[in-house]
Amino acid sequence: MNSPFAQSPWFGGDYNPEQWPEAVWEEDVDLMRRAGVNLVTVGVFAWSLLEPEEGRYEFGWLDDVLDLLHANGLKVDLATATASPPPWFSHAYPESLPLTIDGVRLSPGSRQEYCPSSPQYRRSAGRLVRALAERYGDHPAVVLWHINNEYGCHVSRCYCDESAAAFRRWLEAKYGSIAALNEAWGTAFWSQRFSSFAEILPPRTTPAYANPTQALDFDRFSSDELLACYLSEKAILREVTPGLPVTTNFMGVFRGVDYWSWAPHVDVVSDDLYPDPADPAGPRAAAMARDLMRSLGRGRPWILMEQAAGAVNTRPSNAPKAAGQMRALSYQALARGADGILFFQWRQSAAGAEKFHSAMLPHAGTETRVWREVERLGSELGGLGAVMGTATRAQAALVFDWDSWWAIEQRGLPAATSYLALVSRWHAALTEAGLTVDLVQADAGLTAYPIVVVPSLFVMTDAQAEAIDAAARAGSSVLVTDQTGIVDENLRARLGGYLGELQSTLGVWIEEFWPLAGAWARPGAIPVAEEATIAPTVGVAGAVFVDGRATAAEWTEAVHVREAEVQAVFVGGALDGWPALTRNTRGAGAAWYLATRPDADGRAALVRRLITESGVRVERPVLEPGCGFVESVRRGDLLFVINHGAAPVSLAVEGTDLLSGDASLGMLLPQHGVAVIAAANVDVQLSPGTSTILPKTVPSSIR
Repeated sequence: MNSPFAQSPWFGGDYNPEQWPEAVWEEDVDLMRRAGVNLVTVGVFAWSLLEPEEGRYEFGWLDDVLDLLHANGLKVDLATATASPPPWFSHAYPESLPLTIDGVRLSPGSRQEYCPSSPQYRRSAGRLVRALAERYGDHPAVVLWHINNEYGCHVSRCYCDESAAAFRRWLEAKYGSIAALNEAWGTAFWSQRFSSFAEILPPRTTPAYANPTQALDFDRFSSDELLACYLSEKAILREVTPGLPVTTNFMGVFRGVDYWSWAPHVDVVSDDLYPDPADPAGPRAAAMARDLMRSLGRGRPWILMEQAAGAVNTRPSNAPKAAGQMRALSYQALARGADGILFFQWRQSAAGAEKFHSAMLPHAGTETRVWREVERLGSELGGLGAVMGTATRAQAALVFDWDSWWAIEQRGLPAATSYLALVSRWHAALTEAGLTVDLVQADAGLTAYPIVVVPSLFVMTDAQAEAIDAAARAGSSVLVTDQTGIVDENLRARLGGYLGELQSTLGVWIEEFWPLAGAWARPGAIPVAEEATIAPTVGVAGAVFVDGRATAAEWTEAVHVREAEVQAVFVGGALDGWPALTRNTRGAGAAWYLATRPDADGRAALVRRLITESGVRVERPVLEPGCGFVESVRRGDLLFVINHGAAPVSLAVEGTDLLSGDASLGMLLPQHGVAVIAAANVDVQLSPGTSTILPKTVPSSIR
């Protein structure tokens, strides 16, 4: 398999020449060279032009485009164009249009208007993919295949009869017999027992709650069904062009698809991410998405396939990125493992639904702030070849689980819960403490991390419980939060105090849930916030909240201690005096249990305790404390420092900033400022378009 990466980071974006007359194409490639572009994605939404009538292909225009790009030294990520079927397809096969949970048939006229289970769609898509592969598989410009686009973005679940039939086949393959399914789904409840697979439907709109396990299995099936679409196209590409790598673009931390199951099937992970420039928490959320992409590829380099150069067009109010913000977010991706920084799109569209979505080349042309920032970024990335292929190393693991995400947000639970909010809070706490975080599956290699945080692993298998226990026994500091180990993989409650085998790991068991009142709990509720106060346990050495009490919201529970030591208790309220935080020595490590959801200060205090206990070394790259979100991420031998805070910060790191060539110690980093620092014991040789970092003792470049 050929490598999809160049000698310096990929830089470019979606290129849609079919939207423009040919006279514009020459200007495009001239400006691409000027901006430092070296990779463009072509053909994502070109199906109707490539196949204007069923079975009749027109490739002449694409021949010209690829030849022009190649003649100008530009490489191509060639899309299979299957993300948006043309009008003739839905006209000929109306049964292929997706059906919503309420039975509404979606109409054509947008994009992604196909049912993933539609045999007509898969057949037509496969025919187009084969034609493209046979024609362009050996074109010298093409270095990467781009299958479909953002699977599940608009239709992650289809409830039509084709989907129902595919769901039944999926269930029969999983369970083998209807008796096994009835047992797993608990169909003795509410008279739901099935006598055959033929009786099963998708969990469409029902009078009351749907069967919980049926709903979870449909989530799993829907992710698998989209994956089957991807794999059917990939199989054709592998057959015809075995030497070309294959990808499809993920969408950050996306609920609709279980990316853990997808990641082994992409040769390079790629991602589309559009953080809100007006949201102060946007950079934190983006950091988590970047860490997920690196983690999905088990640390391999990935590609930021899409981001916005400025404003998007998808929010009620679409703020532009402030001066320097696009650059800062681009370097955030680079620091967290990306070897490609791309955009949607190259030239801003003059027509269509996304004409007000920004682009590298704006409507106003090259005499613009956005264009100048694009040129600057392209020039800088061209000199950072030493970053390529280097590793971003994490000190902490954060367990992330799609089954738990889907299940904990079902109806009929003790309280309405946002799984993403619960996980994101802990990622932010770890990141702001100066740690780099890998997102991990609960049963995959936890012992490699000094710190492991398990937030609300609602659906927990026995194997996952064993892996969490093994991490503690091996010496990790493991923090488990509320709503973990509540049900098994079939959503059966774990009886006898919840937590399953983690009761032994944590030394506690749970008697009762006690969610706190608040407007978040149910729609239309009176907005009365209820909080819990947490206080350190008197006389406990090294208690977490040694400087005072912490405040928590949303959740408490009645916890009984067996072997664990109580670190903090609830003060006041119904659970006055009950344990809020416990610690259990387990093997060479420790297992903590948190029975509530503390505020940011409380989470920060607990993370500091985990850092101290684990002995992890944390770099402090800035002199000013409390200066807002300043990222520091080490990739290879380079330290990336990015200031997302409003105030300038002074760097406390000795070395050389590769972007400016200046000494880093005492350097002032403004809002959205970036420094890429080579340590003081590393020589930096800079020349236009190149950057080579040489250790003083090693006479070869670091790659």
